[in-house]
Amino acid sequence: MASHFSSVLRLTDLDDFITPSQECVKPVKVEKKQGKSVARIQIEDDGSYIQVNQDGVKQKLEKAKITLNDCLACSGCITSAESVLITQQSHEELFKVLHNNKTNDKEQKVVVVSVSPQSRASLAAHYDLSSSETGKRLTSFLKSLGVHHVFDTNFSRTFSLLETQKEFVERFQKKEQDCKALPLLTSACPGWICYAEKTHGEDILPYISSTRSPQQMMGSLVKCYFAEQQGLSPQQIYHVTVMPCFDKKLEASRSDFYLTNDETREVDCVITSGEVLKMLEAENVSLKDVTPVPLDTLFSNVSGDEYLSHAGSSSGGYLHHVFIYAAKQLFGEEIKELTYKTMRNKDFQEVTLERDGVVLLSFAAAYGFRNIQNLVQKQKRGKSPYHFVEVMACPSGCINGGGQVKPESGQTPKELLQKVEDLYKADLPVVPEEDVRVFELYETWLQSVGSDRARELLHTQYHTVEKMTNGLTMKW
Repeated sequence: MASHFSSVLRLTDLDDFITPSQECVKPVKVEKKQGKSVARIQIEDDGSYIQVNQDGVKQKLEKAKITLNDCLACSGCITSAESVLITQQSHEELFKVLHNNKTNDKEQKVVVVSVSPQSRASLAAHYDLSSSETGKRLTSFLKSLGVHHVFDTNFSRTFSLLETQKEFVERFQKKEQDCKALPLLTSACPGWICYAEKTHGEDILPYISSTRSPQQMMGSLVKCYFAEQQGLSPQQIYHVTVMPCFDKKLEASRSDFYLTNDETREVDCVITSGEVLKMLEAENVSLKDVTPVPLDTLFSNVSGDEYLSHAGSSSGGYLHHVFIYAAKQLFGEEIKELTYKTMRNKDFQEVTLERDGVVLLSFAAAYGFRNIQNLVQKQKRGKSPYHFVEVMACPSGCINGGGQVKPESGQTPKELLQKVEDLYKADLPVVPEEDVRVFELYETWLQSVGSDRARELLHTQYHTVEKMTNGLTMKW
């Protein structure tokens, strides 16, 4: 593989890489000398750092070295240190497993691929197809390679929404007794979780929802429930997810999502939307030329041959659903439509519930690290006015993840983003509380929403990461 990267970043045999449009947040240390002005730093084409003194004299500095301990998951860089964890998180690895299934009768794996709706919308925009049509053709393509089941993480997201709703109401009701009960901050974005663990620790972690992301909900569904129903051990299943961002690879690698007794991860491999495009190109296939097949319905939100989604944001609609649920459960208010108020920018919005001039609920959506940092600083100073915040690391949220398909020639990123969002929101919405199949699973597998069994299988925990000179102490 070449040492430079094209428009699609492939996470194999990595060199250290920083995108041209973003500089890493870790600075080069410049020693100040008394009586002299601070030098200016410039970055050369080869990535080296040059200190330019006031008199014009240039001095080459040691190249900044970024490790996982320094990384804030800002999506600005991918480093060789991270490749240690994600060597097996690539489409090449999926090809290897599929090839082994065809050539080795003794070590067969049941291959399950769970596709996120954001990735499906990204591929749909690239091929000028609808989201559902893309899903049917992608299912056909993957099964032609030897994949056994293709699921939809909208299904597992229903569990995430139901558990988050329950968690918020419980926290709200004990807010007078527990000063750290609120605000509840969402946990579906691994970039945000990584930042919180490495940078703010116990100042922020107690406020983050313990509910798993849809990816890891599906991990539990596939490796626990599905494996048992199929009479398989978790090790016999190779579970792949298709996601819009690279941080999902790191999320799948967390020790919290490793089944120790079965010696397997709940999600074995994460590939991005762009990597799916690479798979299609490697097979000389266009989705437009693939014959569609019926959608898998076991773990998919479908009605007939069309996908269903959730209302609200294209990052999962957490604010939307939790707000409506909480308004009804806590205050008996039936909310039909939410009114969003844009604050500093389009990536920071508020929704409130008022009665007789009194604010009963104050929710917000904060996307991108600029807004996240403002949110965190307010929270640490005890100045946050919110009860709940939907937090996403990427500006514009998940549909704008770093792993999405890149714009084509003549297409601007803004145009592509709008197209992807339109396709994402074209799917008909489903209300989590009305998903009969999900509640059947609760009854047969989990007992009820928020039960001890659900907490064991559908929730997780977070860890303060301390910097050490002799190695990493993190839980990744």
